Amino acid sequence: MCRAVLESEEGQTAAEGINDGIVYLMAIPYLLVGGLGYFIYRKYNSLNK
Repeated sequence: MCRAVLESEEGQTAAEGINDGIVYLMAIPYLLVGGLGYFIYRKYNSLNK
């Protein structure tokens, strides 16, 4: 989007949506890697017991 639209008063909802999308896209890889690590930990932990 154009920077002027995001910085204007009328573009506040658009800017909030863009920021929410950026946070969402940044969080997904961490959640996926964390979930994968958790399942691998559970698998190896159950094999050792």
